[in-house]
Amino acid sequence: MNPESPPSRTPDPRIAWTTPTPALIAVTVGGVVLAAAAVLADEAASRLLIGLAAVGLLVLAGLGFRQRPRLSVLPGPEPRLVVRSLLGPTEYTRDQIMRARVVSYRRLGRKTPMLEIDVQHDGDERLLIFGRWDLGERPDDVFETLLEHRLAKQPTE
Repeated sequence: MNPESPPSRTPDPRIAWTTPTPALIAVTVGGVVLAAAAVLADEAASRLLIGLAAVGLLVLAGLGFRQRPRLSVLPGPEPRLVVRSLLGPTEYTRDQIMRARVVSYRRLGRKTPMLEIDVQHDGDERLLIFGRWDLGERPDDVFETLLEHRLAKQPTE
């Protein structure tokens, strides 16, 4: 190594969104607490119901940790969108992204924004939907970043 030149560190150019780690840790702790409560329960029905809730929370936490980061952008001359699922990451080029938009759905009495992305995947059309839980950020902000990297087009109404 040449002592005159410092080692070059290239920062990771990836822009990523994922479920916040503290939220996943809280879900994991809740699952462990429910599992302990299931073991200590006196009745069989209580043990079953609390145990099922514990398994549900632990599975949810496992899925959240497995799919990190959920959505990312690899910027550059040919930016790519990377979506991570249970089976691993899938990359989509700008040509494969047919449409991206933010849509508000009614959930629990209020409107919740969701990021919808239509993509071509192995010759089929696939609809990907991401909420705040998946992204850890407002879907509107993620959509703005996709616009900046030319992975989405401004919606025309």
